[in-house]
Amino acid sequence: ADEYDGDGVTQGWRDLGIKMEGEMARELAGSFDEIFGRAEFRHKWLVHLRKPTGSERSVANGRELLVSGPGRGHNPIRAALRRDLAPARDVRIVVAYFLPSWRMRRQLMRVARRGGRVQLVLAGKSDVRLSRWASRSLYRRLLRSGIEIYEYQPQILHAKLYLIDRAVYVGSANLDLRSLRINYELMVRFEEDAVAEQARAIFEDCLAHCRCITLEDWIRSRTLWRRLKQRWAYWLLVRLDPYLARRQWLRLPD
Repeated sequence: ADEYDGDGVTQGWRDLGIKMEGEMARELAGSFDEIFGRAEFRHKWLVHLRKPTGSERSVANGRELLVSGPGRGHNPIRAALRRDLAPARDVRIVVAYFLPSWRMRRQLMRVARRGGRVQLVLAGKSDVRLSRWASRSLYRRLLRSGIEIYEYQPQILHAKLYLIDRAVYVGSANLDLRSLRINYELMVRFEEDAVAEQARAIFEDCLAHCRCITLEDWIRSRTLWRRLKQRWAYWLLVRLDPYLARRQWLRLPD
C-alpha cells in the first residue's frame, strides 16, 4: 500500500518482512490459502464450537510454522510464546499493538524480576490511536518490574518481531488479545544463530530511533486526563472489543 512507500524512518510505515524459499514457503502458502478460505465475514451456525483453524507444523533446521485462528481450545502462537518465556533471560519485542493478557504480562515481568532483561519497542505513532492509549495504561506496572520500554518515533510502527533467547518469531501476530485469541495469524519461529543475529541487528536499528520511557518521567507526565483516556481505551479494547468481535463472528448468514 502507499503507506509503505519509504524506509520507515524518513517516510513510510516501519514494518518487517522475511523472504522464504523452498519447503517452508510452500507450507506458508498452503496455510495462507487454508485460512483465507475459512475467513468469511459471516460463519455458519455453531462454527464457534469447532477447533481453531491451523496447527503447529515443525520442519527441519529449527524452523516451525505457527498458524492460529478463531475457535475453541489451543492457540499455537500463544502456547509457543508462553513456552519460550517461561525460562527466558533475554527478551526483545517489537510490536505495533501491545495489549497482552494478564498472564502474558506476568510472564514478562517475571523475566525482569528474576534478573533477565526485557526490552519492548512499541508505537510512538500508530494508525490506531486507541490501541496506543490502551498500551500506555500498562506502562507504570511494567516499568516498576524492571521492563524497559521504548517508543518508536520517526514513523508509524507496524512491525512484529520477537526475540526470546535464541528463538525468533516473525509474522503477522501482535502481542494483543485480537492476535492471540480472535484473528487469523501466521508466524514462523526460528531457532538458528544466523537468524537470531540478523534479528538482533534489526532490533538495535529500531532501538536507535526510539525514545526511552523511564518510570520517573512517565509518572510526571500522567495527568488526570491522560490516565482517564488510557483507562477508557483499555476498557474498550479489553472488555468491549472482544465481545463485539465474537458477536460479529457468530452472526448467521442472511
